[in-house]
Amino acid sequence: MSEEKFARPANSVQLLAVSKVHPANEIRKANAAGQTSFGENYLQEALEKIGKLSDLNLDWHFIGTIQSNKTRPIAENFSWAHGISSIKVARRLGEQRPTNLPPLNICLQINISGENTKSGITPDATMAIAKEIITLPGIKLRGLMAIPEHVTDFEQQRIPFKKLRQLKEQLNRNGIDMDTLSMGMSGDMEAAIAEGATIVRIGTDIFGERPKKQG
Repeated sequence: MSEEKFARPANSVQLLAVSKVHPANEIRKANAAGQTSFGENYLQEALEKIGKLSDLNLDWHFIGTIQSNKTRPIAENFSWAHGISSIKVARRLGEQRPTNLPPLNICLQINISGENTKSGITPDATMAIAKEIITLPGIKLRGLMAIPEHVTDFEQQRIPFKKLRQLKEQLNRNGIDMDTLSMGMSGDMEAAIAEGATIVRIGTDIFGERPKKQG
């Protein structure tokens, strides 16, 4: 990890292993090496793996776009949901969260690069949505996430991550208590850490190139 390189406190950045399309036995191997948090975004595949690995104490994160008709199994089986971009989905997740479980941790997905092809909340709309979401039961707003436009230059990579950090700081100053920035993947992890990421979502650098999804 690059915490020391960018003067970040030790253990301030959590590694989320993106295990989508990789089989349960690969997750089991990663867990044996000390990894406990895993990210999935194909729901049916994820539920199968959660069942196969129920003997392990794993922390499951759903990291894809959530359709309204799939909120219940996510609310019942995951501890985190990254990529929330609507109040409707947030409300359904909270209503369907089992009362014997702690609140579902959520991150709002921000379209930080303003791309027409990307889902997410615009920065200008974030405050109003966040204020409503923090009133909902069954969920806990932990922070923001983003998948910026792909660039390879390190300094250019830092720009949208800095914007996301500044947006979080603005929300904090206005009474929205958040502690999480879910940003950075295998190709831009260092830039994300330099700008304050607390969760980096890494797949290729852990599991290798993704096998082709069947079906």
